[in-house]
Amino acid sequence: MQTTPMLGPILAQILLTIGVYVLLGRRKFAAVKAGEVDRNATALDNRAWPEAVVKVSNNLANQFEAPVLFYMLCFVLMALGQGGGIALMLAWLFVLSRFVHAWVHVNSNYVPHRFRLFGLGLLLLLAMTLLALWHWLQMTFNQ
Repeated sequence: MQTTPMLGPILAQILLTIGVYVLLGRRKFAAVKAGEVDRNATALDNRAWPEAVVKVSNNLANQFEAPVLFYMLCFVLMALGQGGGIALMLAWLFVLSRFVHAWVHVNSNYVPHRFRLFGLGLLLLLAMTLLALWHWLQMTFNQ
């Protein structure tokens, strides 16, 4: 059963999420230090932060949307003994798309680029889902 290689992209996606948390903290600290923030307003409304902080905060929220499906698909594929080969390539491509998506989101935030990267990630998740379904059906009907 191939499981260990699939842990690479899983850990890379987790590191991306942690990195976005760190970036959010740095941008919030800088905004507070520069006096750009009404602390009472930011306690109740994320939009009260400067744009640079909101971009990162919104990206952090994105790390708990499609990537949740990615984690589940990785574990499903590993449970099916498909943690290598095509599944591994698709997983790494998904993580790469998420890194680039995060970069665009927290910097230029150019929506057409973000949308294309998000769409690419979804297509990769669909491919991983179909691969898992295919292997599950083979296992189910070959018993």
